[in-house]
Amino acid sequence: MRVRDICRHVCGENGVDIIHGVVSRDHVHMFVSVPPKLAISDLVRKMKGRSSYRIQREFPQIRKRCRGCRFWGRGYFSTTNGAITEDLVLQYLDQHTP
Repeated sequence: MRVRDICRHVCGENGVDIIHGVVSRDHVHMFVSVPPKLAISDLVRKMKGRSSYRIQREFPQIRKRCRGCRFWGRGYFSTTNGAITEDLVLQYLDQHTP
């Protein structure tokens, strides 16, 4: 729940509209509308950086478990929905609801 709140906050600060999102145990899926002035890589960097910092600060047991390793994986996947319909994206996200 805390990761979800942090991602919502970062998106709000940057003018990003969250159309749909799913936070699972080990990954996050988001369907967002990003303003053209904001690079996707910058948005992901901000969300991953801020959530990692805050989660590890607020939950010491997670910080101990993550010592010497990364909280988030190094990569991310991003694509536009121009090749597929919005309904297909939403259907995909619904299949990943925890």
